[in-house]
Amino acid sequence: MNFNTLFLKSFRVLLLPFAILYGVIVHVRNWLYNQQYLKSVKFNIPMICVGNLSLGGTGKSPMVEYILSILSNDYKVATLSRGYKRRTKGYALAGVNTTALEIGDEPMQFHIKYPNVSVAVGERRIEAIPQLIQDVPDLEAVILDDAFQHREIIAGLNILLSDYSNLYCDDVFFPTGDLRDERKSAKRANIIVVTKCPENLTEAERDEIIEKLYPAQDQAVFFTSIAYDIPYHIYDPNKQWNLTLKDEVLLVCGIANPIPLKEYLHEKTHTYYQISYSDHHIFSIEDLNEINKRFDQIAAESKIILTTEKDAVRLVKYTEELNTIPLYVLPIKPNFLFNSKEAFNQLVIHYVAEFNKNNNGN
Repeated sequence: MNFNTLFLKSFRVLLLPFAILYGVIVHVRNWLYNQQYLKSVKFNIPMICVGNLSLGGTGKSPMVEYILSILSNDYKVATLSRGYKRRTKGYALAGVNTTALEIGDEPMQFHIKYPNVSVAVGERRIEAIPQLIQDVPDLEAVILDDAFQHREIIAGLNILLSDYSNLYCDDVFFPTGDLRDERKSAKRANIIVVTKCPENLTEAERDEIIEKLYPAQDQAVFFTSIAYDIPYHIYDPNKQWNLTLKDEVLLVCGIANPIPLKEYLHEKTHTYYQISYSDHHIFSIEDLNEINKRFDQIAAESKIILTTEKDAVRLVKYTEELNTIPLYVLPIKPNFLFNSKEAFNQLVIHYVAEFNKNNNGN
């Protein structure tokens, strides 16, 4: 453990009184909802909530995209996100000329990859959903992105994600830990997914984690690892780059948890260099100049600049500055372990199909 990590851990321990106070506030809020002093609303449409109990990246965006891949060909689907770090306020529905600055980078990513899906943002989901239903006639399902802790809305299917390296059952409240909700709130989930697992996770390790999570009998638990696909050019998805041990890579990223990505590049490339930014960083011309300067300093013949899909939606607007350099985007998706992919798919599909069947009176 390096000095910076040790210092941060020690400092966070000193913040324990604030964590206790935060935990009390969260507990009281949940109690008020459980006792129905604070009201929750249920809408007459299938609602799938994807969320977590922790701060930081647990893989919500890849999971939302995966669910879209399951449903969007057969149902009229929409996503609703907060639109974190966008430069607009209130409800907005993505259109042809929408940018990441207007709706946020993850919603923009959904909008680009799934053009047949309606992508909306709104800080107050309770106000945004009626507007979304009005704007998208015959809507058959809504995926609520990062909404598990927003209890104003009752979702019919709650999918709770937890990072393998930081399970919610081992965590404590922020700021000492990363929890933003009570551990017992996990009981509200229908499905629990342990994300970012090692690909070689054993059945014994799986069973040990399930025992720690202590799910209810009606809760399904799944395990996923990260699956990276072939990088594609930011302006030409058909132009791909297969990473080899000859390649030297300049990694440009502003994501919450880049560790799995760095481990992947360590295995797949000769070497890599990194320019790190804060999560949801808005790139500037100065940033691009620094990226180009660092890339020019790499002497290898086989070299590329690599970024994430989330970062790419904030970089793509700089066409003139980036069009002549080898800037590639690394796609990511969840890989279901223990041959459980079909079981997960069926839970999602069955929920939407049954809800719409019953709603239509068939």
